[in-house]
Amino acid sequence: MLAATEASAPAQGAGRKTRLYRLSYYYMRMGEQVTRMNQFLAAQMPVFLKAHAGPLGIFNVFLGPHIPGVVLLHGFSGFSELDASADRLQKDAAFQKSLAELQQGSEPPFDRLDTVLLETAGYSPEIAPLPERPKSPRIFELRVYHSPTRRQLELLHERFGGPEIRIFHRVGIRPVLYASTLIGPNIPNLTYLTPFASLAEREKAWEAFGADPEWTKVRRESIERGGQITNQISIALLRPTEFSPIQ
Repeated sequence: MLAATEASAPAQGAGRKTRLYRLSYYYMRMGEQVTRMNQFLAAQMPVFLKAHAGPLGIFNVFLGPHIPGVVLLHGFSGFSELDASADRLQKDAAFQKSLAELQQGSEPPFDRLDTVLLETAGYSPEIAPLPERPKSPRIFELRVYHSPTRRQLELLHERFGGPEIRIFHRVGIRPVLYASTLIGPNIPNLTYLTPFASLAEREKAWEAFGADPEWTKVRRESIERGGQITNQISIALLRPTEFSPIQ
């Protein structure tokens, strides 16, 4: 669930709309890097919540193109909010001291960092708080669909924003985020994030989706209209950390 409160974070407002997301991928090696990074992020969570108004998720990668790894997801209403959040962290002396300490030691806290800036699709929902914390951690599936051209990406968004969401929801796939990459690799692409209660629930939902007759019809019509509008798919499975506001 979203743990940010009025006392710990800038006011979000009932009409606030998340228009940008920053995805930060920390690529690590086997050993102590993941533990060190998680300890740092857990200790600094009050600082993040004070500096940041929007959705915030911190995940460990347990299945994907590169493991181990840590993924941070920050949502912003726009560029001004993004800049203000970064400025607050930059001016926080205690945070900067802890960050400097993290970077000391026999090995760096991570091997490589990739940052992706996403623009939410018009049909993307807001990431809302859960009524209560799940008894067991959910898993989140992060999918990135690359399209050959921007026109084909538009057609992909039309399909997702139309019949595909309806089919998704019917079989138990309920993404909490749909977006296109503004800055990052493999442009143009569509990125979406889906929570599942378990791996078994995920497998059951995707099997039902693949067998759905309406999906077969929608996919055939999509190919007839725009060709193969997705030519590459990247999938990673994430588990929220114990201290992640998004659970």
